[in-house]
Amino acid sequence: MSAPARRPDAERNRTRIIEAARAALAESHHVHLNEIARRAGVGQGTLYRNFPNREALLAEVYRRDVEELVTAASALLAEHEPVEALRHWLDRVIDYAEIKYGVLAVLEPAAWQDLVAHSQNPIENALGHLLDAGKAAGSIRTDVDAHGVLLLIAYLGRLDRDEWESTARPLMNVVLDGLRRQDANR
Repeated sequence: MSAPARRPDAERNRTRIIEAARAALAESHHVHLNEIARRAGVGQGTLYRNFPNREALLAEVYRRDVEELVTAASALLAEHEPVEALRHWLDRVIDYAEIKYGVLAVLEPAAWQDLVAHSQNPIENALGHLLDAGKAAGSIRTDVDAHGVLLLIAYLGRLDRDEWESTARPLMNVVLDGLRRQDANR
């Protein structure tokens, strides 16, 4: 049996809470629910009706980011050539990873391990879709797979928060350059 549909205003409140939490996580790993409620323009009761605790809210932020990242792959391929679509997607991965590490920093290990386990396959499949399109177009190396690329990207998690902005995108460009077929421009 599925949950009853939310009223439109209740759904808007829930979305505002999630967006406020995401913005707060982008600024700091120290996220306080009263600050999130204030940013979202809702009362504490509304926040707790939607999310009984901080972990539930942060898990939902994480799940939404994964969902947006996964659905972006096809949309980007519809708008761009495969390498350019992959570049835009990798930019989103950087934004996603910054929030991901904020969420994981404040959740109990069992909770974040469950979130990561459930998001890995959809993310790997989305990346595989982008890589396959690039391989078919002749612009991406044929000897790489999504799992290997995700292993490379995972090392971004070793960056300190203060070096994230200056280092993450240049490193991701190195990854993208390594994925290109060297003879694609000839």
